[in-house]
Amino acid sequence: MLQSWRWFGPEDPVTLDHVRQAGASGIVTALHHIYDGRAWTPEDIAERKAMIEKAGLVWSVCESIPVHTSIKLRSGPYRQYIDSWKTSLANLGRGGVPMVCYNFMPVVDWTRTDLLYRMPTTGYALRFDMVEFVAYDAFVLERKGAEENYDADLLDKAHSRLAGLSESDIATLEKNIIAGLPGGEDSYDREGIRRRIAMFDEVGPEQMRANLVEFIREITPVAEDVGVRLGIHPDDPPFSLFGLPRVVSTAEDFRAILAASNSLANGMTFCAGSLGSRLDNDVSAMAKEFAERINFVHLRNVSVEPDRSFNESEHLGGDVDMVNLIVTLRREELRRSAGGRADAVIPMRPDHGHLLADDIGKKTNPGYSLIGRLKGLAELRGIITAVDSLPEFLGDGRQTGG
Repeated sequence: MLQSWRWFGPEDPVTLDHVRQAGASGIVTALHHIYDGRAWTPEDIAERKAMIEKAGLVWSVCESIPVHTSIKLRSGPYRQYIDSWKTSLANLGRGGVPMVCYNFMPVVDWTRTDLLYRMPTTGYALRFDMVEFVAYDAFVLERKGAEENYDADLLDKAHSRLAGLSESDIATLEKNIIAGLPGGEDSYDREGIRRRIAMFDEVGPEQMRANLVEFIREITPVAEDVGVRLGIHPDDPPFSLFGLPRVVSTAEDFRAILAASNSLANGMTFCAGSLGSRLDNDVSAMAKEFAERINFVHLRNVSVEPDRSFNESEHLGGDVDMVNLIVTLRREELRRSAGGRADAVIPMRPDHGHLLADDIGKKTNPGYSLIGRLKGLAELRGIITAVDSLPEFLGDGRQTGG
C-alpha cells in the first residue's frame, strides 16, 4: 500500500518536511484556492506538482475536485460546471496525477458537532452527536419540516440538551456544523444554509441517485482516456442530514454507483471511518465485496452509539476491524499484481487523528494535526508489516511501505 498524507497546500501548518518525517511518500491534495467551479489549468497543476516533488514526494491522489451544487441538482448552469470538472480531470491526468477522489454530498460535506471532544487519554477527538445535531436542525436553524424527520424521544432529548447550552455553546455548535471543515466545498451562515437546503426540496433519493449516475457516465470515459482512477467518497456521516438525500452511504448505494459504469476507472474511496459510522454497514464485508473497485483508502476508526452518535477513536481502537480490513486490501493488491494491473498498489492515508501533545493549542486543521496522524500512520504501518509476514504475502517482492 502506498502510504500517503493529506496536505492542504502551502498554508497547511503541517509542512511537506513533516510529511517526510512521518514516513509517507504520497501526497493527497487539491488546488484548494480554486474551489469555485473553474477548471484547473495545466500550469496550476504543474506548479503544485513541482512543489511536492521538490520536497521528495509524489502527488499520489487529488482530493478533491469539487462537485458544484448545480451538478448534483442537474439544473441551472450544470453543463458548464460538468465541462469544467472534466477539464480539471483531464488536466490532472495529463499532468501525471493518477487518482481523483470526489464526493456527492448535498449542501454540507463531512460534518461534526464537536471538534474538541476530550478523550480518556486527555487527547481530543472529532465527534458527531446526534442529539446536538437535531437540537441545531430543529430548534436553532428551525428548518421547515425538521421535526418530521426525527422521532419524539430524540426531539425531546434535543430540546433538553439545547436548554443546557449557553449562547456561546450554540454559536460554536452552529459554526462546527455549517461553517465548513477542512477540504469541504462550502461555508454558510444561517440564512445561507436555509436557502441552499431549500434548493433540494423537490429532490429525493431516487432523483439524487439518477443525477449521480449521469455524472459518473460522463466523467468515467474522460478518466479512462487520461489514465486516472476515480474514487467516490462515502457520505460522512452515511445518513441523511437536514432531510437531504445522501446516496453514497450503503452497500446498495455502491452497487448502483459501480454498475453505472463497469470500468475499473469508476471506483470507490473506501473510507473505513465513514462507512463504519453506520451501524448496519458491515465494513469488512463491504471491503471484500468491492475490493476490485477500491481505488483509494482512508483508514480511520470510529466508536458508534445506538442513536448514531460517534466519535473518532484511535486508529486501532474503534468498531472497525482494522487488521481484517488491511488483510483484505493486501490480498487485493496481490490479486491485482498477479493479473498485471498497473494500479496494483493502492494508495492509502491515515484519515484524521486525535489532537495530542504539543499540537494542543497550536493552529491546526480539525482532524488534520501532525502528531495524531503520525501516530495513526505508525500504527497502521505496523499492521501492514505484520500482515506482510504472513505466509501468503511472503515473496511478493513489492514495496509496501513509505
